[in-house]
Amino acid sequence: WEQGGPELQTFDSMLSQFADPQRAPELLQVRERMRSWRFYDHLRTDTDAPARQAQVGTRTPVLGPEGADLAAALQTILEMGPAGAVKEAVDQAFPGSSVEIRNNEGRFELAFRQHGLLRPLTGAELSDGTLRYLLWVAALLTPRPPELLVLNEPETSLHPDLLPALANLVVTAAKETQVIVVTHSRPFVASMEALAEDVHTIELIKEQGATTIAGQGPLDEPPWKWPTR
Repeated sequence: WEQGGPELQTFDSMLSQFADPQRAPELLQVRERMRSWRFYDHLRTDTDAPARQAQVGTRTPVLGPEGADLAAALQTILEMGPAGAVKEAVDQAFPGSSVEIRNNEGRFELAFRQHGLLRPLTGAELSDGTLRYLLWVAALLTPRPPELLVLNEPETSLHPDLLPALANLVVTAAKETQVIVVTHSRPFVASMEALAEDVHTIELIKEQGATTIAGQGPLDEPPWKWPTR
C-alpha cells in the first residue's frame, strides 16, 4: 500500500479524491459507473419549459435532466435507434398521431400531427400530458442506455389511458438496463406487471409516523449502521 494523497476529511469522498487510472483504477471504474447512472425526476412541462421551444439541433443520444433537448433527442433516436420505435410508441398512446422534427436554420422544433387536426401542433401548444409522454419516449428509447435508470413518478400529468403505453416503454427499456420506478399509481404498476414477469414491486406504507416496507416485520430488515472512518 502507498499513501495516495492528503488525509480525507469527514465530508470528502474517496471517489472524488483518490480515483486514479494508475494508482486506483478500481475506484475510477466505480466512479465512472456511478456517473453513468441516470435519474429523471424533474422533466419540465410548464409553459416556459425549454422543450416547448426551438433549441439548437445537435446529436443527442441522452435526454437532458429537464428535457430541454427533447427535439434533438427524438431526432437522434429516429436516426440511430430501433427503426420505427418512436412512431410505434406515439401511435400506441395516440392512435393515428405522429411526431416530426422540423429544422429551422439549425434549430430543432417539435411538430405533433394528431388525427382530426388540419395542421400539426407545435411544442408550445401541446398539453402537459402529451409533452411529458414524448419526454419519456425520448428518455426510455435512448440509443445509449445507462446501467441504471431511475424514474420518479413518470405517471404525473398523464391521462390514465396512457399508462399502458408508458408501461410498455418502461418494460422495453428494462431489457437493456436496470430500471427503478417510483410511482403512486397502482394501475401503472399493474400495467407493467401484466407485460413482464420479472417486475419486482416494493410497497411502502406509513405506520405510526414511520415508513416501512409492506409485509416486512421489524426483525426482517437487514441490520445497518453507518461505518466509522
